[in-house]
Amino acid sequence: MVAGGLHLDKVSIALGGATLVEIDRRVDRGSTLTIMGPSGSGKSSLLAFVGGFLDPAFSASGRVWCDEVELTALPAERRRAGILFQDALLFPHMSVGGNLLFALPSDVAGTTARRAAVEAALAEVDLAGMADRDPDTLSGGQKARVALARVLVSRPRALLLDEPFSRLDAPLRRQMRDLVFARARDHDLPVLLVTHDEADARAAGGDVVRIGQ
Repeated sequence: MVAGGLHLDKVSIALGGATLVEIDRRVDRGSTLTIMGPSGSGKSSLLAFVGGFLDPAFSASGRVWCDEVELTALPAERRRAGILFQDALLFPHMSVGGNLLFALPSDVAGTTARRAAVEAALAEVDLAGMADRDPDTLSGGQKARVALARVLVSRPRALLLDEPFSRLDAPLRRQMRDLVFARARDHDLPVLLVTHDEADARAAGGDVVRIGQ
């Protein structure tokens, strides 16, 4: 157990009897631990284990703590692990604001307060005034920012990044890296990043663990 951060406590993940990942690391709040490795090395499976949606084809042991909460003792919906994937995965039938309202905790009560929380979250990612936009009208970079705002407005305990920059072109990739890591620090979140891109690891700072070598 660790206070004030994320602890991967003797975590091991295997498939078909072959161990893919073995890790025992702590990630302080506001810091990032990067897991690097080629495709199929188990990077995304580690995130899935932390988030609570690991495919049952895999076997896993160990525990994950965030602050004094054992995440692995909770169902996925109660872990509050904020996840960004390669695709923004916005709900196409909802407006930009509707996507954020969906993630907003229920203790933010009342239409006015909820709308204000959404507007503040969008302003934080430089999308002020775009709550009524249709996601289909957004650029790739804007969609990525909405996805980040949706995660942050949900008040996650930790931020999990599954190569979220890989489908952006080079200038947008740099901008999104800077934005994501800056907002993670602003929100004092421990971050677990999986990637095969050395530039992602450099931008994240912090420790790097290499797997599948």
